[in-house]
Amino acid sequence: MDARETALLTLNACERQGGWSDGALKKQISAAGLDSRDAALATQLCAGVLQNQMLLDFYLAHFSNIPLKRMEGRVVQALRLGAYQMLFLDRIPHSAAVNRSVELTRAYCKNPRAAGMVNGILRSLERSLERLPTIPQRDPVEYLSILYSHPAWMVREFLLTLGNDGAAALLRANNAQPATAAQVNTLKINARELRLRLEERGVRAEKHPWLTDCILLSGTGNLEELPEFQAGLFYIQDPASRLAVAAAGPAAGMRVLDACAAPGGKSFAAAIAMGGRGTVCSCDLHPHKKKLIANGAARLGLDCVTPMTADACVHRPEWEGAFDLVLVDAPCSGLGVIRKKPDIRYKDPEPLAALPSVQRRILENVSSYVRPGGTLLYSTCTLLRRENEDVVSAFLEAHPQFGPEPFQLPGVPGAEGSSWMLTLWPHIQGTDGFFISRMKKREEAL
Repeated sequence: MDARETALLTLNACERQGGWSDGALKKQISAAGLDSRDAALATQLCAGVLQNQMLLDFYLAHFSNIPLKRMEGRVVQALRLGAYQMLFLDRIPHSAAVNRSVELTRAYCKNPRAAGMVNGILRSLERSLERLPTIPQRDPVEYLSILYSHPAWMVREFLLTLGNDGAAALLRANNAQPATAAQVNTLKINARELRLRLEERGVRAEKHPWLTDCILLSGTGNLEELPEFQAGLFYIQDPASRLAVAAAGPAAGMRVLDACAAPGGKSFAAAIAMGGRGTVCSCDLHPHKKKLIANGAARLGLDCVTPMTADACVHRPEWEGAFDLVLVDAPCSGLGVIRKKPDIRYKDPEPLAALPSVQRRILENVSSYVRPGGTLLYSTCTLLRRENEDVVSAFLEAHPQFGPEPFQLPGVPGAEGSSWMLTLWPHIQGTDGFFISRMKKREEAL
């Protein structure tokens, strides 16, 4: 099994079963026994097809007499893979892209005529690469939706918030490949020494342009096999998540609750910022996530992190007023991490309508755990106002004992000055899309 076959099976499984591509791809790569080079190509092909699926389908439809929706799923995926390689990958000969798609169709599709059809459609596309069909521009929603392969409802949301130019920049950024950000475990090593050690292993390690103790990695291969990773010298976390912890201001000796913690990055960032002195209660709803957090904390040597299984919606009387800082990284629609999970854009938007009520319920519950004078930090990895500003505004209106507490993040592009709410954008800061808000509980009741 090669990279293209692995990609086809992954994409087909995700479309049929509704699973996430990253998990499905890891299983397929493992089952196929791909080497690092083929694994990287399979990853690139899966991500590229998902990032450009609507655009690929737009072009393919112009060269097919049969609507794509009437074709067998694996036929459509073979067409998308071939088209993606021809349109976006310069180093792959067009003949190789077409021939392999035809071979995969012949191997996996029931209709004996499907292979010929795939060959004909892709050859027609190849002949037209210099004069591709024009995307209609009469409707900006339709145009941006097709060009950047985001559903129309999502494009409308971003147009309302950012305008045409801003929305286009965000959608374009969503289709870019983000760098792997490694946060340095400064309790064990400094950033300069870690960079030197990684570079000696052939890993490209660059300083983050504006975030201290953060290194951008490439050429790692299987990152978890690096001795420096196994020794707990760093952990992987997007700069946006670390900024949320920085905005919260954890300090040595604090009692911190990370209410929705898995996979544990914010707990680890808080513990390191605290110099390992204090306590971080790191909770998640799902029991298997407790082990994930425990393993990460043990690898990093963070003895002050205590993993627990706990439902952030269920009240625990013994925690009332017990914490100096409560972090709430609430479950959300995840529209800020489309760069890393491109298939988020294709999920059914209907269940998202219920999220704000869940977020308000979590915030309502865990706010009681903040001691008088303590801090409540609410964050999400989405960009929808109804899950962000609207949630915290409604919370503050209903809880006068809390008020906005400004924070500063020096050096962060577009975040100059002091505010108690901040949205980070992939096309501005180069981070995940992320919302951060900081609130303080008054020392005395009103």
